[in-house]
Amino acid sequence: MNQKTQRLSYIRKIIRAEYISSQEELITRLEECGITVTQSTLSRDLKFMHVAKVPHKEKGYIYVLPNGQHGDHAVSSNISDNILDIAFSRNLCVISTKPGYASAISVPIDSRGISEVLGTIAGDNTILLVLREDFDMDLLMGQLYDLFPALKHL
Repeated sequence: MNQKTQRLSYIRKIIRAEYISSQEELITRLEECGITVTQSTLSRDLKFMHVAKVPHKEKGYIYVLPNGQHGDHAVSSNISDNILDIAFSRNLCVISTKPGYASAISVPIDSRGISEVLGTIAGDNTILLVLREDFDMDLLMGQLYDLFPALKHL
């Protein structure tokens, strides 16, 4: 296994196992595993792996992988508390969030690959979901409820 492949493997393992909130913290954990990496190389690795930062109640923001995140429910239950409203207009869905949370909420939607969603656009406090022309509302809402249980109470 070459150095980059090994490094990426360790990054994945650490992010899946722990709540990592900074590159410095991740560099320290990698060094504990015998992997030496510069901040710029780590930054490129995180971008290559499509790692995102999402809000976390205790740690502020944490790194998550685009799929197979920290156990979707642990991350999503924290995030779903920040969803304020959901509305539909034909094949468009608008999710309103507290300021600063739209991007973090769109990550699990994109990562899960919800069949009825063609794509998402996230601003600061609004997410636009573009839905398939003949989308199935029950299927869509079931998949969103799985990700964000708090939606059931809106």
